Amino acid sequence: MKPLARGPNNVRCVALAAIVMIACRIMAGAAQWGERWTRNMVSPATNLPAAFRPDSAEEVIWTAELGHETYGSPVIADGRVYIGTNNRRPRDPRRTGDRGVLMCFDAADGRLVWQLVVPKRTGDVYLDWPGAGLCSPPTVEGDRLWVLDNRGELLCLDVRGLANGNDGPVLDESALFTPEGETPIPLGELDADVIWRLDLKESPGIYTHDSGHASVLLADGIAYLNTCNGVDNTHRRIRHPDAATLIAVDARTGRLLAQDAERIGPRIVHCQWSSPALAEIGGRRRLILGGADAVVYVFDALARAPEAPPVPLRCRARLDLDPGTVKDHACEWNGRREAGGPSTIHGMPVWAEGAIFVTVGGDRWWGKREAWLVRIEVETDGDEVRLRERWRYALVRHCLSTPAVHDGLVFVPDSSGRLHAVDTETGAGVWVRELEGEVSGSPLVADNRVYVGTHRGVLYAWSADREGRRLGDTRLDSAIWGTPAAADGRLYVATMRRLYAVRRPASVNR
Repeated sequence: MKPLARGPNNVRCVALAAIVMIACRIMAGAAQWGERWTRNMVSPATNLPAAFRPDSAEEVIWTAELGHETYGSPVIADGRVYIGTNNRRPRDPRRTGDRGVLMCFDAADGRLVWQLVVPKRTGDVYLDWPGAGLCSPPTVEGDRLWVLDNRGELLCLDVRGLANGNDGPVLDESALFTPEGETPIPLGELDADVIWRLDLKESPGIYTHDSGHASVLLADGIAYLNTCNGVDNTHRRIRHPDAATLIAVDARTGRLLAQDAERIGPRIVHCQWSSPALAEIGGRRRLILGGADAVVYVFDALARAPEAPPVPLRCRARLDLDPGTVKDHACEWNGRREAGGPSTIHGMPVWAEGAIFVTVGGDRWWGKREAWLVRIEVETDGDEVRLRERWRYALVRHCLSTPAVHDGLVFVPDSSGRLHAVDTETGAGVWVRELEGEVSGSPLVADNRVYVGTHRGVLYAWSADREGRRLGDTRLDSAIWGTPAAADGRLYVATMRRLYAVRRPASVNR
């Protein structure tokens, strides 16, 4: 995944005062794991540990069992911690078997408050991969939560669960939580309260692949998200090429308001897993999408809900980051690892320092190994937007991560097990650090440290500066696939099987 800077600045031609005002407005949408709108993986949290002992009661505030496969990242909001996982260790003995699960914990003590348990899709396993669970991070605002589940359904939930009653319009959650052909089980105290549901398989008509991964971007009462339209089980065919890849939904009702008209579907390499970012560009809000076709798109955000939806999202600019390779029917190249194959964007684009930072390259599972970190300059003339590549930095291998931009440096790991620090102005490499194990999650910058976890279950902390000093590492119980989160002096780390809430001991001096 990827992010840019700390708060969408305006383009360089705008006066400094305007930049400051815009940055303040954007920061009002601070994310629960970094910066929600800019997608920059930077947290203001301080007083964090560089490492911790997993068996120390002084350092580990609490731990919580998850499933056996956890690809989601923890999200912290209003004293609660949310994370997606699977159902290999059921918390409700009435709901067993393979499921996608979103768990809600009390941040104070790790108590499970409620959980969303979603049945798997039946038939072709590639529609909803066995054991993958619920992979999307939720977005929380006020008393509502939005999340894309493993079935390709966008759900709005009550953050209090059923504790305050079953709010509508959805009142038949027992049917939603029950696999096809089975008798619905009455709702229990641990069950989630679904407010509304939008099935993306019906509108805009996507074809799900493996599992959904979308981070809902919420602004002005509108939810924007990538649809996760993808290939079929052959990995060489797009079943629904006309389905939209970016949509806007009324956050209160679940009504589809707008969708892109770029017809990216025929050019999808694997799946549209990159989520959009939001920036203030040329005096108005714009959406930045990293396309599954290796093209960066800039759309106008909606000023208001249209009266007769759905309407097309207006695309203002496009920049192809790998123009010399095949585009149409790109998925037909899947399985060919050689250079020259198509590229895609897995991580999120980041808006920082008045520019876009994004990673691009071959598909991690099916494509070429080449990958790059790219900085894109954004210029405006009235409503028009122009994109220009400023520099690109070659990574060692595939990259699934969203970069983190901090203090003139952009940090990004790649699949080779290396963490890169790159100068934001010149694109020159500042340092590279070897990690034990592959990285699929994103780095988190917090407390002047950059944290990153590996598939070997090691959490690293390096100084987030030009020295790149190794500050600590922690070996945990299983692989780390997601991104750490930080809030209120605590660091939250999820492995495949367990969630840790840790702090810096009072006895440790900074």
